[in-house]
Amino acid sequence: MASRLIDTLITYRVVKLMVTPFERQEAFKQGIIDKDGKVLKKNKELTTDKEKSAYTFLHRFVFNLKRILSKVGLGSKLGGFAVALALLLKENKKYEPHKTLIESAIITYLKETNQYDQLLLEQGEVKPVYEKEPVMTCFGIDVYEKEGNYYSEDEYEKL
Repeated sequence: MASRLIDTLITYRVVKLMVTPFERQEAFKQGIIDKDGKVLKKNKELTTDKEKSAYTFLHRFVFNLKRILSKVGLGSKLGGFAVALALLLKENKKYEPHKTLIESAIITYLKETNQYDQLLLEQGEVKPVYEKEPVMTCFGIDVYEKEGNYYSEDEYEKL
């Protein structure tokens, strides 16, 4: 029971860190990271307890993940929500049947707090992974066509 509680707490912290802009992070306020999440003070340079608690291993992991996602076009809040939900579903399969309900609840909350329209405006365009769009998706796997042959996304990536 204790491990589930800890897992839930860590999941909550990851989700919260993912969707909170860098400028609102305590590490930013302490001058440890800049507005883009780039490290200004290395971990070994942190001296006070406040700095050390604002930039833990978990913070470094999530900040690096956010920076990587922003490079591939998923750096917006909506991208953060998507990744956070995907991580939650990956780690705990019991939430998978409730994916639509979770998405709906988040969208409803964002609409009620007048954040939804702004979120859509900042989303931007996601960079395509492949030069072609998939022909179809079967069993959750994108299928691509090249020279009359069909390839799964894994096979297509190797071409």
